[in-house]
Amino acid sequence: MSTLKSTIVWLAGLSLLVQVAIAALPFDWFGNDGQMPSLAPMLEQSKPAVVNIATKSHVRVQDNPLLNDPFFRHFFNIPKQQPRHRTKQSLGSGVIFDAKQGLVLTNNHVIQRADEITVSLTDGRSFEAELVGSDPATDVALIKIPAEQLTALPLANSDQLRVGDFVVAIGNPFGLGQTVTSGIVSALGRSGLGIEGYENFIQTDASINPGNSGGALVNLRGELVGINTAIFSPGQSSGNIGIGFAIPSNMVKQITDQLIEFGEVKRAYLGVQMQDITEELAKAFNIESGKGAVVTRIVKDSAAEESGLQVGDVILSIAGTKLINADSLRNTIGLLMVGQTIDVEILRDGKDKTLTATVKESKKATQKATAHPKLSGASFGDIEESSPYYGNIDGVMTFSVKRGSPAWQAGLRANDIITSVNKQTVANLAEFKPLVHNNDKELLFNITRKQRSMFLLLR
Repeated sequence: MSTLKSTIVWLAGLSLLVQVAIAALPFDWFGNDGQMPSLAPMLEQSKPAVVNIATKSHVRVQDNPLLNDPFFRHFFNIPKQQPRHRTKQSLGSGVIFDAKQGLVLTNNHVIQRADEITVSLTDGRSFEAELVGSDPATDVALIKIPAEQLTALPLANSDQLRVGDFVVAIGNPFGLGQTVTSGIVSALGRSGLGIEGYENFIQTDASINPGNSGGALVNLRGELVGINTAIFSPGQSSGNIGIGFAIPSNMVKQITDQLIEFGEVKRAYLGVQMQDITEELAKAFNIESGKGAVVTRIVKDSAAEESGLQVGDVILSIAGTKLINADSLRNTIGLLMVGQTIDVEILRDGKDKTLTATVKESKKATQKATAHPKLSGASFGDIEESSPYYGNIDGVMTFSVKRGSPAWQAGLRANDIITSVNKQTVANLAEFKPLVHNNDKELLFNITRKQRSMFLLLR
C-alpha cells in the first residue's frame, strides 16, 4: 500500500511539474477547448516568416557537334545555327531574416543558376527578388524583396541545441505549398559528408524533401535554429527517409553578416597544412587517435608562423573548438572572421601549450581571363588555402562569375576547380594562363564541382 501511495504522490508531482513547465512556455499550447495540446499557436506566428521561392533560368541547349562543323554545314547547305536556349524552373523555400530590410535567407543551390527569382508570401503577395550575396561553400544565400509588413523569425542560439530537442521543419516540399513536419534533433556537428565545403550540420528526422531547401527548422519557441539544406537518400530514392540536414543558425548568422557587409564571405586562414592523427602517429605522439591534427607545413608570413606554431605540433583545439581531424580544423578556421584573435591549444614534445593567433584573409592571386570571349565575366586564381580542395587536388579555382556574363552562360560557376584545358592538365594559374590567352577557339575544361568531375565545352 505504501508503494501505491508513493507512486500516486510521484505521479501527482510529475503532473504538477508538467503544468508548470507548460505555463512557462511563450505560447498557449492548448486549443480553445483547453484540452488538446497543439503546435498551432507557435506555427501561427512562425509560418508567415517562411516563403516559397520560384526561379527561372535560361539554359543553352547543346546542338549536335556536326551542326557546328563548317565542312558539314557547307556540304549539306545547312545555315549556321543560332544558339538555342530553354527555360528551366525550380522551387525552394526561404526564411525572412530582416523584416524591415526585406532580407530573405535561403540556400545558394536554390538560386545559384537563376535569372529570375520570385518570392511568394503566405498572404498571397509575390515579389521579384534581387541577390544580395551568396556563399557556395556553406550553401547560404541572401536575397532581398521590396515588401513591407513582413514577419521575421527570431534567431536561436544553435550552440544550445541538444540531441533529442523537438524541432519543426517548415517549407515547400515538391512544390505542394507550405508544409509543416515535426521531429527531433537526431545528431549535431555532422561533417565530412561531402555535401558542402564547410559542414557543421544539424541532423533531424523531421521530414525534409526536395523543395524544403532554404526553409526553416524551428524550436518549440518558434525560433530559427537552422536552414534546411539536404537529405540523405540512398539508391534511387529522392524522398525523405528520416535523415535530413540543416545549417545551424549561428553559422548562418556568421555568413549573413559578411554577405550584408561585403556581398561575399571573406574567409580567414591560419596558414598551415595538416594531417590526420592515425593510430601509428597517436602512439608516436603519445595521444589518443581521432583527436587533433598534426602540422606538416607552415606558410611563410602567415598567422600560424606569427603565432609560433611549428611543424610537428598537434593542434587540439581552435578558439575553444575541439578538433577531431584535419578537416575539422579547416572547417573551424573557415568560419572565423578575418582579424579575429583566437587561442590555439597544441601538444608539443608531450606538453600542452596555448598559442595566440590573429587569422588573416586568404590571399588570392587572381586573373581576369578575357582572352577567350566565353571567359568574360570570370576571375581565376590558385586554389585558396581555405578551400577543401587545397592540398588535395591540382588546378585553378574560379573565384567569381558575374551573373549573366558569357562565362556564366557557358556554365562556369564560382568555386569550380579547372584541372585541365583541352585535355592538358593545369596545376596552377601560371600553367592556365597560356592555354586560354589569345585563344578564341573551343575550350574543353575538366572541372571538379562539389566533389564531382565533369567536362565543360566553351565555344
